Amino acid sequence: MRIISGKYKGRRLNPPKNLPVRPTTDMSKEALFNILNNYYDFEGLKVLDLFSGTGNLSYEFASRGAENITAVDADFGCVKYIKQTANEFDFNISAIKSDVYKFLERATLRYDIIVADPPYNFTQQEFEKIAQLIFDNNLLSEEGMLIIEHSKHTTLEHVTNWSFSKKYGGSIFSFFEFDKDESDKINEDSDIK
Repeated sequence: MRIISGKYKGRRLNPPKNLPVRPTTDMSKEALFNILNNYYDFEGLKVLDLFSGTGNLSYEFASRGAENITAVDADFGCVKYIKQTANEFDFNISAIKSDVYKFLERATLRYDIIVADPPYNFTQQEFEKIAQLIFDNNLLSEEGMLIIEHSKHTTLEHVTNWSFSKKYGGSIFSFFEFDKDESDKINEDSDIK
């Protein structure tokens, strides 16, 4: 596993072998960040990395200049490794041990980018619930993007705010955004309060 771009480009990371993870491949990660480069300047972005595992995606965001990254995983070993790595590289990553759904139910911050890489064997409903909680709880900024990584056995095109999907090998990234009309409505609602 390596960091593919930014300040720490080329640095290799060697997480413990016993972590219960399936890290995003370098090829898929590079493709994902090529897409995101077309939408965002990473400097100063607020990022939420759900089911963060080894922290692979969090480190990539940090290396590219994202300043406020929250990594959430239920596994103690994963959270411990992310904290150690963030400390070693001086990354501003806050690693939180929590069930992702419980975290999303009580979260109050809004993020520019939210990435979720749950286990591929999750049910269709478990995948859909991620997007539902994020949009119902208003956790994504108006110009923000939610990306859910999944296998070809899961389909998310029918889920509200789905925008597009990209396939890389055995992985698919589904992208969710507010449509412009929805974004305007959020602005109007926040003006009323």
